[in-house]
Amino acid sequence: MPDSPRAERRTQRSLSPIWIVPLVAVLIGVWMIYDNLSKLGPSITLIMDNAEGIEAGKTLIKTRNVEVGRVERVSLSDDLAHAEITARMSPQAEAMLNSDTRFWVVKPRIGREGISGLGTVLSGAYIQLLPGGGDQPQRTFTVLEQPPVASPDAPGLRITLVSQVGNAITTGDPVTYQGYTVGRVEDSRFDPKKREMRHQLYIQSPYEVLVTSTTRFWTTAGVDVRLDSQGFRVNVASLESLIGGGVTFGVPDNAAMGRPAKPGASYVLFPDEDSAYEGSYDQYLEYVLLVDDTVRGLSPGAPVEYRGVRIGTVVSVPWNFTAPQPDSLSRFAIPVLIRIEPQRFDEEQQEIDTDQWYQRLERMFHNGLRASLKAGNLLTGALFVDLNFHKDVVPFQRMTFVERPVFPTTSGSFAQIEQKVSNLLDKLNNLDVEPLLDTLNDTLATTRQTMEKVNGIAASVDALLADPATSQLPANANATLRQLRDTLQGFAPDSQGYDELTQTLSRLEKLMRELQPVVRTLNDQPNALIFDKKLTEDPQPRAPR
Repeated sequence: MPDSPRAERRTQRSLSPIWIVPLVAVLIGVWMIYDNLSKLGPSITLIMDNAEGIEAGKTLIKTRNVEVGRVERVSLSDDLAHAEITARMSPQAEAMLNSDTRFWVVKPRIGREGISGLGTVLSGAYIQLLPGGGDQPQRTFTVLEQPPVASPDAPGLRITLVSQVGNAITTGDPVTYQGYTVGRVEDSRFDPKKREMRHQLYIQSPYEVLVTSTTRFWTTAGVDVRLDSQGFRVNVASLESLIGGGVTFGVPDNAAMGRPAKPGASYVLFPDEDSAYEGSYDQYLEYVLLVDDTVRGLSPGAPVEYRGVRIGTVVSVPWNFTAPQPDSLSRFAIPVLIRIEPQRFDEEQQEIDTDQWYQRLERMFHNGLRASLKAGNLLTGALFVDLNFHKDVVPFQRMTFVERPVFPTTSGSFAQIEQKVSNLLDKLNNLDVEPLLDTLNDTLATTRQTMEKVNGIAASVDALLADPATSQLPANANATLRQLRDTLQGFAPDSQGYDELTQTLSRLEKLMRELQPVVRTLNDQPNALIFDKKLTEDPQPRAPR
């Protein structure tokens, strides 16, 4: 009991008010630390090949031009292969950080769509964040070299194009439909295992309905210039495609619209529109031409025509050149693989009975159907395969070449012309030319003699014309004509000579009248000038008895 007051005094001493101040200070510090930590957002790591324009403590991270983070540290990776950027995000940005989030650096750029990022010239580059719609959180990201075409959850359609190496398609190229831009190329990657390019396309809404199961894609060059068997053609695309190219698509005229395309569907990217539409003929008959003529100018893709109508395509020139050929033909013939495409005849027919078509063509072979090479363009020398019926051809015999039926052939137009010229030369060589040459020599000798005589006559004429007397003939003729004119003027009606001539003619006429009785007397009695004229009695009229 006596110890109780002392113990109470000790307890009161340990709870002295002086300890309240540091305790409150500690609590305030803990609260401030907690408040500061609670306001801090997550820390992320950005990987870049080059940290040009990025500064620790200054470079901001924005989305929709709102600051959502700041770069805290810029360093190199352990293997020195890239730059690692540590950034602190705001708490509101934590929901944006998932597997579909994209980052890229906004800085001045010059592209097909013009100049962008000019505002960063004074303020400096910043990092743009594009929120993703993924469900899996992520804290490490690779910064894109170019801004993405669209967000991963943007409405539209994403498909994949597969093409051979060499198609000049890059990220950002336009995707057009009948000249109108409906999308962009999002990504282009080369698959070394399959040795092909894979392009991811984004078709923005509402144009995704234009892509169907029968759609064909092809590249668009700025200026497409062609000089082939079809002639000279120039095709100029849009201005944007003229600068960097692009992709366009459409449905062939002979194909149905098809079903709507599914997301992630894969298509073949053709080099041009003609190749894309040719690819729609997926049912065909393969034949081999064993050509004895030259195939220079015949290239894959050349048309196979029947009387000017295209019915097929040349696939390969030559094809399996070293394979053994049928014994009935020349072993030096050049094999050419072609395709007969019956879908060109009936655009609505979807299923082709190939066996029936093989039998139909075989009947045509027996009736004289043959293939030959003809020139489609004299300027370039490009050839095409022409199918037509011919008379007087070798009868058809069924044969194969490397498990493909052989299409019977005949000589082309140039080969026929060459054969005719060769036959003509043979006939000329067989002619007996020596008698003809002898006759020709005699004719030339006679012609030479005739020409010598003609030359002599010409020399005589030249000498006659050169004689001074001959040159005076025109003057003498003119003088004679003047004299004749003067003489004739003297006998004009009003001249004295005319009057005298008239009087003389009058007297002569009078004299002739007077001489008429004398002439009659002399006619009756020639001796009247010597003897007197006998007097006769006047005749008496008598009546008939």
